[in-house]
Amino acid sequence: MMKINKIREMSSPELEKELGELKTELFKLKFSLATHGLDNPMKIKEVKKDIAKINTVLTERKIAENKSAQ
Repeated sequence: MMKINKIREMSSPELEKELGELKTELFKLKFSLATHGLDNPMKIKEVKKDIAKINTVLTERKIAENKSAQ
């Protein structure tokens, strides 16, 4: 699980890349769960939380950009 401080230190392009990787991982985990089960089903919850954290930071940055542009 990623820490929010680590996420905030990353640049936006890095976050976009990480977001893509996490979404791919989530897909694989869900597929694996549906086909033959997972050793650790809580991993899905952790990945979803990481995706939400990254989306939150990206949204905060977009809002800050829009405020500074006005």
